[in-house]
Amino acid sequence: MFKTIVQRFFQMVAVMIIVTMLVFAMTYFISNPVYLLLPQTATEAQIAQAEAELGLDKPLFVQYGIFLKNALRGDFGNSYFYNRSALSVILEKMPATLELVLVTMILTVLIGIPLGVFAGARPNKLSSKLTMAGSIFGVSLPSFWVGMIMIYVFSLMLGWTPVSGRGELGSILGIRTSLATADGWRHLILPAITLALSNVASIIRLTRAGTQEQMRQDYIKFARSKGVGTRQVLFGHALKNTLIPVVTILGLQLGDLIAFTTITETIFAWPGMGKMALDAISSNDRPIISAYLLMVSAMFIFINFVVDVLYTLIDPRVSLGGE
Repeated sequence: MFKTIVQRFFQMVAVMIIVTMLVFAMTYFISNPVYLLLPQTATEAQIAQAEAELGLDKPLFVQYGIFLKNALRGDFGNSYFYNRSALSVILEKMPATLELVLVTMILTVLIGIPLGVFAGARPNKLSSKLTMAGSIFGVSLPSFWVGMIMIYVFSLMLGWTPVSGRGELGSILGIRTSLATADGWRHLILPAITLALSNVASIIRLTRAGTQEQMRQDYIKFARSKGVGTRQVLFGHALKNTLIPVVTILGLQLGDLIAFTTITETIFAWPGMGKMALDAISSNDRPIISAYLLMVSAMFIFINFVVDVLYTLIDPRVSLGGE
């Protein structure tokens, strides 16, 4: 297993090198940031001087070498908009996104898996049919529309939650987070529900399909013949064999949430990485864009690796070596 983990590590390194090439090429061909930094009345000499200061006058392969060397040290340059290290800006915004993603994933697991199991165990009951109908709505409704409706209903009409912002921060184990205060939770709950809605719907449908398949297997019939209770059959036997595809989707959802909370964060004015990335793209802030894309890609690759390892814990028959 150790040998396989080492192999996977080098595979991750190779993928990250390819990602750095793609990120560099994409940010290079977006546009020349010099024209955004200088006034429209800038002379050719001023433009050439700015390009030299930013290293944009060097050959393309030299620029990539400098970019890769600096990226390995965590140096992506100074943000054109914030006028400080791009990495420090991202690390400043990351806690807000991670706490939003954490609450979203907790809601997804605690709601989606149990509802999917019960819907799969009793597919003909009215409650199961209503659950599946709700999951169809959850998958179909766009998140930006759901977010605006929730703001209108719960914030403007009922006044239960704030319209936007992150709220008051507290401290948990020395980490500043909105999860430590009641006001922070009041600000957090609506964007978390908005993000979780479609994820919960997908997990319900996937878990239901897996549970229905497992309930037809001989080992389930054998367990029932031994007098094992329904709850134990569902959550002790059937669920364990249903979890492999569910864990795969949860891993993909986790990566998607970290990378693509842009719309939800913008709607709720949540000060996270998604809103920061959108602002950086609109202002062509290349250091921020590069750092954001590389960090998100690294998270995706690491999450996929963790999912592979979790397979062996869920089902010992699955080997990291593919045997």
